[in-house]
Amino acid sequence: MKERLTHLYFGNGKGKTTASMGLALRALGNGWRVVVVQFLKSHPSGEVAGLEKLGAKVIRSTETMKFVFKMTEEEKQAARAVQQKMLNEAIRLVDEGQVDLLVLDEAGSLCQLDMLEDMNTLRQLVEHKPAGLELVITAHEPAQWLLDAADYCTEMRCHRHPFDRGIPGRKGVEF
Repeated sequence: MKERLTHLYFGNGKGKTTASMGLALRALGNGWRVVVVQFLKSHPSGEVAGLEKLGAKVIRSTETMKFVFKMTEEEKQAARAVQQKMLNEAIRLVDEGQVDLLVLDEAGSLCQLDMLEDMNTLRQLVEHKPAGLELVITAHEPAQWLLDAADYCTEMRCHRHPFDRGIPGRKGVEF
């Protein structure tokens, strides 16, 4: 097999997670072993349930999380530890050769918001990923090193969103 590549979906528009989950679905349909890590998200979503039913391993926090800007410093420190543990579990699975496609949903936000105990762990994974690993990362405002590491780099820009008119997220569409 040829070397697998790195994808980065970023920006303020809707669709970053949706695109990464669509790629995970495609990979599962082709017999790939898929691991999805959802950082900074604790609310259950439809795509995660569907991917799990199809055989993807999903790593996410079981604790309800506030938005980072609403956290106390103590809550941030606890959340950093949880995010680091999730990343370390994904790296263990990669090192054991159990993953063909790894989705790191909101990994770029971990950098932007300083929400990992050891940011170098993420950077080492991205910059030195195994040749047989297809890697997908989502972010709002990615660090330059993430932009530089990506083979596919897609920016999602919001031109209009129903939330701006007071329409809340809808089950089956936004979650």
